[in-house]
Amino acid sequence: MSITEILIISLIKIVLVLGITLITVAYLVYFERKIAAWAQNRIGPNRVGWQGILQPFADVFKLLLKEDIVPERANKIVHAIAPMIALFVAFTTYAVIPIGPNVNIFGYDISLVVADVNMGILYVLALTSLGVYAITFAGWSSGSKYSLLGGIRSSAQMISYEISMGFSIGGVLLLAESLRPIDIVNSQAGLWNAIVQPIGFITFVVSAFAETNRLPFDLPEAEPELVGGFHTEYSSMKFAGFFLAEYANMIIASAMIVTLYLGGWHLPFEQSLGLSGTWLIVAQIASFFVKMGAMLFFFIWVRWSIPRFRYDQLMNLGWKVMFPLSLINIIWVAVIIMLTN
Repeated sequence: MSITEILIISLIKIVLVLGITLITVAYLVYFERKIAAWAQNRIGPNRVGWQGILQPFADVFKLLLKEDIVPERANKIVHAIAPMIALFVAFTTYAVIPIGPNVNIFGYDISLVVADVNMGILYVLALTSLGVYAITFAGWSSGSKYSLLGGIRSSAQMISYEISMGFSIGGVLLLAESLRPIDIVNSQAGLWNAIVQPIGFITFVVSAFAETNRLPFDLPEAEPELVGGFHTEYSSMKFAGFFLAEYANMIIASAMIVTLYLGGWHLPFEQSLGLSGTWLIVAQIASFFVKMGAMLFFFIWVRWSIPRFRYDQLMNLGWKVMFPLSLINIIWVAVIIMLTN
């Protein structure tokens, strides 16, 4: 393919990923409210559109019309930049997540990933590490003690759980012998990593909850004690930026769990299904999204089932439980590799 054709195909991929992500985020908020209502024996959104299905558009319209209030004591430049950083980190991470095998469209062999890079996993880890700056900047720049406490909590929390997350991924990389997401998915064609290294899978999932600031690890917000945490002094579309970034991070966390541990686009018992050609590719792409949807449901389900941890419990879990378990997982995988080789 010529450079022009490559650029056009890449641009189409970017537009599709952004469009699908924005729609998914909007309706993920709707489904969270519906699942919360189901868990608490309520009805949930049911006024705007059939079964409340237009509620996400009403929410966006409301936030657009709200006044953008900036505290007098705030650092106005940093206050405005913080939600932009959160959105940048959330949406650029999708670039390296493959949703299916290569497909042939109009004679072009196209990979179903925006950027197929060899260091894809390092790219994801580097970008997600930048997310803490958005929350810290938001807390510090607001000029509020509650916001500042939320930002400081987030820094300590993310540093603690990123270590466990990194070591959990280490076991996956040892088995796949590659940092390329497509190679990691292909290495699970026979047996998923969640089965081979269940400890790594569990530690990664728990770390993902902490990284996305979801209950029971939403200590940076903790509205009973911090009013609203790091985004207490935000309103209108700046607040919506943090809200959007949180749900976008949930999607990327679910996609990473599927890619690293649940076989990516590979179907269970794929060889015995007898599918081939186009039907196999369609089934594989659908398999990826079904797995990701199941993980998103799990994120929401846990939020409305488990109460928030105390801060000392959060740190003890990170350093005294998650960190040692992730090290044990790497040793376990290394022993498996030594025995099988």
